[in-house]
Amino acid sequence: MHKTRARLDRQFDKLQRRIPDAAARVLERLRQPEARWMRIPLGILLVLGGIFSFLPVLGLWMLPLGLLLLALDLVILQGPVNTAIVRGTRKWTTWRRARRDKKAKNQN
Repeated sequence: MHKTRARLDRQFDKLQRRIPDAAARVLERLRQPEARWMRIPLGILLVLGGIFSFLPVLGLWMLPLGLLLLALDLVILQGPVNTAIVRGTRKWTTWRRARRDKKAKNQN
C-alpha cells in the first residue's frame, strides 16, 4: 500500500512540473490532507464530466484528472490509476518518438 501511494505522489509531482504555475498551486492545495472534503466531490464531478464528454464544455480530459484526485483518498484506485498513468505515459512517449522520427525521415 505504501509503495502505491509513493508512486502516485511521484506521478502528481511530475504532473505539477508540467502544468502552468497557477494550476500547479491549485493542485498542491488539493493534495493537502485537509483538502479531502473538497477533493472527493471535485473528483466525482470530474469523472462524471468525463463520462458525459460528448456534451459541450465537458471533455474526456476530466476523467483521468478526476480518477487521479479520487485515488489520493481511495486506496482501491491507487494501483489501477498508477498502472494507467505509467502505461499511458509510455505509449504517449512511443507515439511522439515515432511521429518525430517519421517527420525527420520525410524532411531528409
